[in-house]
Amino acid sequence: MVKTQGRRGEVAAEILSDVPDRFAVGMKLLALPRDSNADRRELELQEFWPHKGLLVLKFAGVDSISEAETLVGSELQVPHGQRSKLQAGWNYVSDLVGCSVLDQGREIGRVEEVQFGAGEAPLLIVRDAGGRLVEIPFAEAYLDSVDVERKQVRMKLPEGLLEVNAPLTAEEKQAQAQPARGKKR
Repeated sequence: MVKTQGRRGEVAAEILSDVPDRFAVGMKLLALPRDSNADRRELELQEFWPHKGLLVLKFAGVDSISEAETLVGSELQVPHGQRSKLQAGWNYVSDLVGCSVLDQGREIGRVEEVQFGAGEAPLLIVRDAGGRLVEIPFAEAYLDSVDVERKQVRMKLPEGLLEVNAPLTAEEKQAQAQPARGKKR
């Protein structure tokens, strides 16, 4: 949910679902706060309507701007039992978090987050064994398979993709810090 909307506790949400017309008055949704240590909160949808490319949501029991502010930044999820069955080859984003990412059999790390909006393909934010965060496009061209039951995402990444996120070496940092030589101003 991206912002509060109105004075009665409404929030505006960006809808990332491929089934945007799935909302119904009375349906239960889970709000997962950005702080992954916080608990999910069950909400009941009271009203909803489109507004400027977003969907405005009014939840039962959320009746003020200050109460709505506690929901901003949360991700809305449909409870597992109410999820639509997906076509073969499609996955829920929440099922990818926690999966091991393997590049041609070699484990790279675990998916911590999935980010949208950086390009055509969402980015898997993966923490490798050294604790470094690596961004990997979840693009069909690189995807071999997803096994949600085994919590594995198998990929065939192009050579050098992981090095794009690599931290600079001491020599590279030193070279960047030195002014260009031989250039006159």
